[in-house]
Amino acid sequence: MTENLDQQIHAFLQGSAALLAQRTLQAYRADLKQWSLFFQEQGIEQLATVNVRHLRHFLLRERQRGIGVRSLRRRFAALRAFYRWVRHSDPSLADPSIGMPLPKLEQHFPDCLGVDQARELLEQARPQGDSFLTLRNQAILELLYSSALRVSELAQLELKDLDARNGLVRVLGKGSKERIVPVGRYALTALTAYLPLRAQRVKNTNILFISHRGSPLGVRGIQYLVDKAGRERLGQRLHPHTLRHSAASHLLQSSGDLRSLQEFLGHAQIDTTAIYTHLDFQHLAQVYDQSHPRARSPEKKT
Repeated sequence: MTENLDQQIHAFLQGSAALLAQRTLQAYRADLKQWSLFFQEQGIEQLATVNVRHLRHFLLRERQRGIGVRSLRRRFAALRAFYRWVRHSDPSLADPSIGMPLPKLEQHFPDCLGVDQARELLEQARPQGDSFLTLRNQAILELLYSSALRVSELAQLELKDLDARNGLVRVLGKGSKERIVPVGRYALTALTAYLPLRAQRVKNTNILFISHRGSPLGVRGIQYLVDKAGRERLGQRLHPHTLRHSAASHLLQSSGDLRSLQEFLGHAQIDTTAIYTHLDFQHLAQVYDQSHPRARSPEKKT
């Protein structure tokens, strides 16, 4: 690489020092060093001679070297930031990285209970000791799964939000976006058992779920009791969001209606809901592997 390009990178880093976080600046410095070495290996002396073919070559080579997708995307972000800086003084310079497709980040699917696991978790427990806590916790578990609520949504529910007669609940989701979702019959049964005991303990709050002292039950309290139920009933850690994911996956498996699921979950974009199609395919693959005679691995002959 020519001294001129090295000087440009140095000037870019110097000029960005006051604008970028220290960690970002360090990442840019390391990433641009990799670009500098690559351009030098390719005999590239001027930034203007870099084209899409060079960038694809870099991408392929780095992937073959085992560089992860996240690191590669960060390196291209550094290159694009450098190009933007250079183009301020030379607008005619073409940026071949614009519009170049990059490998997508690996998608991490949410944890999800199987239908049998969900049934095992939600089987009614007989009240023991403090029946208020038993019935309240059961109602929370049922409602989280029945209506696929976020834990924050459940924690802020008020009595007026529940329409038990019609089996509906009004939910205030992200961005203060309101939606009305159905409540299943098991959840309604659990709520019907809980509400009279709530009335005996409540203290100056309209919040639906309260602590044993009568004050609103917070997000942390809900997370604790859900995790406790997971350990006791399933022998595993359990987060409230797992119940939301499970409800979404099970509903999609039964209906195949992605648009209705989007409304049910309160997603602004269908792309967010589409992750559950992957979960559905995973379920299909498991059923296929377990049931289809041609899917089984051949038994080893002895």
